[in-house]
Amino acid sequence: MANESSRPAWRSVPAGVWTLGFVSLLMDTSSELIHSLLPLFLVTTLGASTLAVGIIEGIAEATALITKVFSGYLSDYFRNRKVLTVLGYGLAAVTKPMFPLASSLGWVVCARFVDRVGKGIRGAPRDALIADITPAHARGVAYGVRQTLDTVGAIAGPALAIVAMLWLADNFRTVFWFAVVPAAASVALLIFGVREPERPVDLQERPPPVSMADIKRLSVPYWWVVGVAALMTLARFSEAFLVLRAQSVGMALAWVPLVMVVMSLVYALVSYPAGVWMDRGRARGILGAGMFALVVADLILARAASAGEVLGGVAVWGVHMGLTQGVLAALVAQTAPADLRGTAFGLFNLVSGAAMLVASGLAGWLWDLYGPARTFQAGAVFTLLAWSALLVQNRVSPRRK
Repeated sequence: MANESSRPAWRSVPAGVWTLGFVSLLMDTSSELIHSLLPLFLVTTLGASTLAVGIIEGIAEATALITKVFSGYLSDYFRNRKVLTVLGYGLAAVTKPMFPLASSLGWVVCARFVDRVGKGIRGAPRDALIADITPAHARGVAYGVRQTLDTVGAIAGPALAIVAMLWLADNFRTVFWFAVVPAAASVALLIFGVREPERPVDLQERPPPVSMADIKRLSVPYWWVVGVAALMTLARFSEAFLVLRAQSVGMALAWVPLVMVVMSLVYALVSYPAGVWMDRGRARGILGAGMFALVVADLILARAASAGEVLGGVAVWGVHMGLTQGVLAALVAQTAPADLRGTAFGLFNLVSGAAMLVASGLAGWLWDLYGPARTFQAGAVFTLLAWSALLVQNRVSPRRK
């Protein structure tokens, strides 16, 4: 046991989780190359308003999150995670050429919608698959590793976008073509590099797979996680607004993707240690620190008057993401029955998706009517509400060791 406890935490992570992490890295490189430029493309090339950007992003992200409830349930019902995961990544890869070919706002909306359907289909089965192949004592670090690799892709994509925009003189459409290759590589790696684990004997012998009535077996602690995450999502609207905030203080178009590089770099650095602390029983403290970071980020971004101040606020935003996203995923896995993990992740994302749709629409409306400062101030208020809910949970439910 002494040798086991002295090993670095990352050595407990199965090879399949690492492979899924690199699949995420490649797809995020592709997706974030496009998404780091898409709000500017919509506003400067296609003439969309900030409210339209907010609605498009809200619908897109909500679609991804809501779709997860169906894919998660189906992965439990058929007891097969990989097929749905491949389908989701494949759909996302197919949409990548649609962005450089887009000639109207409707085309972009269609491409974004299908891309996010793909994300929704793959998300819950992939997260449940990680729980299936990872020992219980290492799930926090497993989700942290996958999130870190995913976020490395979120750094590489915008960084590639900056280089390509400078090289190609701000030609959005040509730059978007660079996203096609890593998306295709991601799907190939998933198909040939990840194996579905054998189902445990106790699950193999259960008669019908799952039914919607089984939702009643989800515990009160699980629903607390869902509620806190939904309030937090209301506070953390689409990252498209971080990109638009950089433009609003005069950052050159080619350098605006630096916003996503900074955010994702900090996110990647924080995700792994947050997962380690999660496995040591410090989940609530980590979430509280993450909410504090989001309040600070919102206040900095509300007052920002220069590119440096925006990047500072974005870096703190990345701290928030690193402290919360992997930990929330691990808490869902921890509080849900093993045979309902896919459904649990799906419901978790259904509620968060609805919150994301409301948050992004509200953010776009506030921005158009009152400006960026009020948008980020509203985010700080919603974060304080989520923090209050977490404190209430700490009082009414026993602390997990």
